[in-house]
Parts: sequence; C-alpha cells; structure tokens
Amino acid sequence: MSGRITIALDAMGGDNAPRSVLRGATIAKRRHPDLEFLIFGDEEKLAPMMKRLIRLRRSSTIIHAPGVVSADEKAATALRSGRNSSMRKAIDAVRDGEAAGVVSAGNTGALMAMAKVVLKTVPGIDRPAMASFFPTLRGETAMLDLGANIECSADNLVQFATMGETFARTVLGSLRPTVGLLNVGSEEVKGHEELREAHAILKESGLAYSGFVEGDDIAAGTVDVVVADGFTGNVALKSAEGTAKLVNEFVRRTFKSSLLAAVGYLFARRALIKLRARVDPRRYNGATFLGLNGIVVKCHGGSDALGFATGVGVARDMIRNGFIEKMVREFHALPAGEEGERPRPAQGPAIGLSAQPVSPS
Repeated sequence: MSGRITIALDAMGGDNAPRSVLRGATIAKRRHPDLEFLIFGDEEKLAPMMKRLIRLRRSSTIIHAPGVVSADEKAATALRSGRNSSMRKAIDAVRDGEAAGVVSAGNTGALMAMAKVVLKTVPGIDRPAMASFFPTLRGETAMLDLGANIECSADNLVQFATMGETFARTVLGSLRPTVGLLNVGSEEVKGHEELREAHAILKESGLAYSGFVEGDDIAAGTVDVVVADGFTGNVALKSAEGTAKLVNEFVRRTFKSSLLAAVGYLFARRALIKLRARVDPRRYNGATFLGLNGIVVKCHGGSDALGFATGVGVARDMIRNGFIEKMVREFHALPAGEEGERPRPAQGPAIGLSAQPVSPS
C-alpha cells in the first residue's frame, strides 16, 4: 500500500485520555509523516487541546462523538448502548472505508466485541486472536492468543499460527519467522489432544514450524512466534509482566540498600538507563486483534503519549505492509487436517485495505 494512511483514533478511551491520545498521535505523526488521523471524541474537549498541537491539527479531523465506553462497562452493554461512543464511531470509520485502521486504549472487551460485530472476521478465520510482541534475548518475539479465546480447537491454533507468522513478517520484519506451539514439554507425546493435532497439521503447513516450545523459550527467543490458547497466553503474559516488575523493584531496593550501593549506582547509571529503555513496556505497547477484516490495535489502558504512539506505529506498519491481504493469501495455503479440509477464504479478490470500503478483538 502506498500513499497516505488514515487511522481512526478513539480519543476518549484510556486512563489518560484524551491528552495521551493527542500527544501520542503527535509523536506518531513526527515519526511517520504519511499518517493522517480521524479523531473521535467530545469536540468541546478536543478542540482547545488541538489548537496547541499545530503539527497534529494540520493532518487531523475531529469528529464529534458524545458517548464514552467506560473501563468497567460490560461488552454486551457497550454493544447495545455505545453506538454514539468514540470507540464505536472510530470502528465504523474502518468499516465505511474512511480509515484503514483504528487505535484505542479503551475497554478491551468492548473493543473486541464491537470490532467483531462491525468488522467481522476474514473468511477462513473462526475467531480473532489478540497478539503482541515482547523483548527477548534474540530481539522480539510475537505471541498470541493473549486472552481473547480461553479454549481453542486445533483449527484455531493453526489459524493463530498463520496469523502470527504474518504479523511477525509485517510488524517485526522477520523474513521467515519461526513458529512454536506453547506446551508443557517439547516431546511430541505431551500436551492435550488439540495441541497434538495442531502440531501434526503445522508440520505439513509450509510455515517454518519448530514444534513445541516451553515457557522459558519465550524470553530466550527460541522462536519468532509463540502460539497458545488465550488462557495459557494470558497467564504467560501476566507472569512475564509481574516478573519484570519484581526484578525492577529488586534492583531499585538493592541500590538503595547502602551508601556503597548508591555510589555503585552512579557508576552503573548509564548502563541501567540503556537497560530500562530496552525493556520499557511503552516500546511494546499495542496488542492487535488479528483475524478481523480491518486493523484494530488495543493500547494499554494506562498508556502515556509514548505508549500510544507505539500502538499507532503498529497499526501503521500493518497497513503499510498489507497485513490483511497477506493473511488471506496464507489461508489459501493451509493444509487439510484429519477431519477434512481446513477453512478457506471465499474465492475472489483478496480482502485488503486497498479494497475500500471493508465490510467487517
């Protein structure tokens, strides 16, 4: 895809909205001059802030959306009563071909539910999956599903593997990403039936499939894409986040433990700053709902401007590199499993961002 890219922003979603959204969009615009924005939210609140953001104002349009989906609102309630919310209107803009993708830091469940109803899934995909990427010893590794699907069939896991492989190519720049299934051991006899069936299918899939991987392989960067059901993936994600916070706190307490340790901090300060930047969660912000007929990126609810800008960058990379078009092509190549033919996309033109309007967490 060439030319300018328009992204819809849910300006009212997130703990620090709308300030973090607008400032984040400004950072994203500075990084990616090809971006333009449709900013959905309360115009009375947004307009005065936009006056001070000259760079953003020149490439953005504010579209009034009076409603806001609260952080604790149930997905079913948001679907029924949130049609005039900033979140819903931003998603509608993707459906109507006015924007190529949407970014929100709002309620995760509501965003997934709205996006699935409005955008629908790409033919051949049963369920969307939530994906993101993390720092590892070898660079970055993508992982999915991170909580959208608690229980998964073998077909679901194969679909996740295909989507994750395409995600790694378009966002992380891997030429031929390796893929692994997260399991309790690397032996082929381990794991539940769905895992073993997916393992057998993926060995014949044409992907660079490396077999089963274990929990410690995630941080080691053993593979470029780690595939799991949503329950396992979410537990792994939260465990990794908790461990990172624990280590950070241990380091902080250690350097405060004595005068000698404080002096040591002065000598180690530059190295610690580099370490902090390497594992800064804002650099890895932006979980993506893969499998929808449109690009949807979910930023952390507590995202600051830099974190939100990262999420916008993820959406931009997926759009620029034709993620949906590549994903549809990959699904044409899925092999048959033991139960018969794998789900295939409908025949005809590939569904992609160049085919506006699209008709779809």
